[in-house]
Amino acid sequence: MEDQRTRFLAGVVVPDTDVVRRALEFAEDRCETYLFNHVVRSWLFATSIASIQNVEYDREVVAIGTLLHDVTLNMSFRGPRRFEVEGADIARQFAIDAGLDARRVQLVWDCVALNSTPSIGLYKEAEVSLCTAGICLDVVGLGYEKICAVEMKAITTAFPRLEMKKRMTKCFCHMVEAAPQTAHDNFLRDFGARYVSGYSPPSSVDFVMNAPFDS
Repeated sequence: MEDQRTRFLAGVVVPDTDVVRRALEFAEDRCETYLFNHVVRSWLFATSIASIQNVEYDREVVAIGTLLHDVTLNMSFRGPRRFEVEGADIARQFAIDAGLDARRVQLVWDCVALNSTPSIGLYKEAEVSLCTAGICLDVVGLGYEKICAVEMKAITTAFPRLEMKKRMTKCFCHMVEAAPQTAHDNFLRDFGARYVSGYSPPSSVDFVMNAPFDS
């Protein structure tokens, strides 16, 4: 039976279980302060959206997925795979170590791996969709109007943005420079094209045309 313990965080009712507390600590240990604030806001937004939409979902999976979705978003990133996949594997191991069953572990992996692909994530299981929605709200403002002004103020005051746009842009550009092979089929491509001198991403057209077949 799911642990029903809860608490208020920035005015939002969130689960207060051992695994959620460990996920918070795990994220805080691995994220810069601005990034930790981002993942917590994403969790709170996802939780609020679930309440507004009256969605039934696994609260611990959403907590783990949002809180750990950016554990590889940092200036030490070198790949070799795109940061979402590297992060998803870390989150999966966290979930396994926490004792989650196979289905819940897979949902956590999907939450993290698809966190920057809303064209897919928003249409998957409720947990993945909510994680994606909360993250996208905090990064690009998707669904901003769904959160009332009082709640938005409470969340952003408790966990301020700390120049997130500027700091994330710097980190994204570093990742393009350090591991360009991870940056051609996700949003990093756009940051590389705009801000990284000499960046020339491969084309999907070339991949198709250079496939080793006659036609």
